[in-house]
Amino acid sequence: MGLQSHKILIVEDELRIRNLLRLYLEKEGFQVEEATTGESALEKALHFDYDLLILDVMLPSMDGFFVTSRIRQYKTTPILILTAKDSEMDVIQGFEAGADDYVTKPFSPREVIYRIKSVMRRKQEVSYEYINYGRRLRLRDFTVEEDHKLSSEGKEVHLTPKEYELLLYLATSPDKLFSRENILQNVWNYDYSVDYRTVDTHIKRIREKLDDISSDSSSLIKTVWGLGYKFEIN
Repeated sequence: MGLQSHKILIVEDELRIRNLLRLYLEKEGFQVEEATTGESALEKALHFDYDLLILDVMLPSMDGFFVTSRIRQYKTTPILILTAKDSEMDVIQGFEAGADDYVTKPFSPREVIYRIKSVMRRKQEVSYEYINYGRRLRLRDFTVEEDHKLSSEGKEVHLTPKEYELLLYLATSPDKLFSRENILQNVWNYDYSVDYRTVDTHIKRIREKLDDISSDSSSLIKTVWGLGYKFEIN
């Protein structure tokens, strides 16, 4: 798919920044649309399909974190957040809300372009096939069937429903960091009978099943100590 068919929504209330981003994005062949508030961003993002959102954290009335979390309830559209310089809390909060990557202000337009292409490339590494109205997910040398069967190198194992849901949740956003809190919210829907140890136990079981069928699975689900987990494609 060429860049000409990639459509990006810029969500930024500062005209100067919107114009700068539009200039560089259109020069790269992207189609560009704009929104200036969180409300208009949500309306567009939920009603139309975009290949990526560039979303400022500091928006009037509705901030970028809330917009990101709302979008994540319905869509997996890649989101690149713009944050204040050296604001580590913004970055962490953005990832927990569901952002895929971030750029700090003031930024280099070339860095923004690089990160956009990087996020899109990671998304394309995970491929879906729709077969007989079912869905098959390919992850590197692994295949995950809709009946929860996981196979590789001619071997197969079966995942429990929750293991299947957790693996898909991580794998469909490759290289993105998920906190345990985020996983509990989105995979267990804040079931108060489970805690962080439940997440760790399920990750351990998925890793064991991956190891059972492949000699090249050790680096798939990475632990980021003190922060959470991420699924690594490369």
